[in-house]
Amino acid sequence: MDISGWHIRLATVLLVVLVMVGCSQKTSVRSNLPPSATDLALLKSTALCERKPELLKKHASTAPKSNAWGSGQEIVILQAKSASKGDESYFVDEDGLLVGALFTFPKGLNLDRYPVLRDTLSRLKPALEFYLNVSQLETKANMEASSIFETGDEKSTTQYLVTGSRDHPILLQASFTIDPYVRLFSPYRREFLDRLRNPKGGKGGLAIESQGSEDKEPFLSLQQFARGQTAQLAYCGDKNYDIAGDAYQKAIAGGFTNKVWLAEAHHKLGLALAAKGQFDKAKTEMVQSLAIRPNIPEVLNNLGTVHVKLGERTEALGLFEKAVTLRPNYAVARYNLAQASEQSNPKRALAEYETFLALVEGIPEEEARAAHANERIKVLKQ
Repeated sequence: MDISGWHIRLATVLLVVLVMVGCSQKTSVRSNLPPSATDLALLKSTALCERKPELLKKHASTAPKSNAWGSGQEIVILQAKSASKGDESYFVDEDGLLVGALFTFPKGLNLDRYPVLRDTLSRLKPALEFYLNVSQLETKANMEASSIFETGDEKSTTQYLVTGSRDHPILLQASFTIDPYVRLFSPYRREFLDRLRNPKGGKGGLAIESQGSEDKEPFLSLQQFARGQTAQLAYCGDKNYDIAGDAYQKAIAGGFTNKVWLAEAHHKLGLALAAKGQFDKAKTEMVQSLAIRPNIPEVLNNLGTVHVKLGERTEALGLFEKAVTLRPNYAVARYNLAQASEQSNPKRALAEYETFLALVEGIPEEEARAAHANERIKVLKQ
């Protein structure tokens, strides 16, 4: 039974994200991702998932300052002391992991000296285009056309906020983060745009009140949900279900108002509890998730696997059947339904195994289950 591997990403983020600067461990780059090459040294100055003590030691000579960032910290190096000659911010969570970084250039960084990055940008389509006033930008124009570009690998996202022409781009901000936190690191967040419109020591630029995204959900809840995803899906080392469970509980307590977020937090907490063998508690959380947002196939399937662990096979069968009714091509639920049906309805089990095999043909990640399904089909046909 698979109760935790139904997704590796959050369902929806502010922008369509693909990624660049990886975590400490290596990740393979899929061929369908956009280009991610860069010759900007700033993006190689540190590694995501680095521990706070190592980060501080590396930047000790710059006398970094620390600001509160939800339950974590923002470590700030001002441009006068930074190697990038921009304002550098490194964001660590409450576990001391570096989860994102932001580099801001209020005067703009001319990219004429960076041919690799210019080539990368030239082959990317803007994720977002808008006009922005930058108070210290060395240009005569009052308003500059700006674009956000995104690129990356399988576990992290890099975003560039660029102005100027395609032939002579000027970098205003660059951010990179592990994917669960990408919502919190878009350069289009209002607080990040304000660092360009009104940097410390500079006169304010023209403020456009409606410009820049703001969270409708509590920041702490969003931050803790991302922390839970990071721990549960092993973005920074091994899976840690203790941290994941703590994070999802804090996310729920933070006060999600959106039913999708709240239901998913209960679901994810249930998965973390199930991974720790706490199946009764896991069932309670998943039932709560379905009470908030009914008929979600993944939750139905995962609750079904919890019922199996508790020896409640009849309840499990009903949940697996409902999951495949709602989503007929849900391969894992078909497999789970086949296993749960073997004793009571071998003919149904045989049909479900065959359907599962048809759905996962050619999918390397399903080879182990496919091999077991083929073995069970041989036995059931005897």
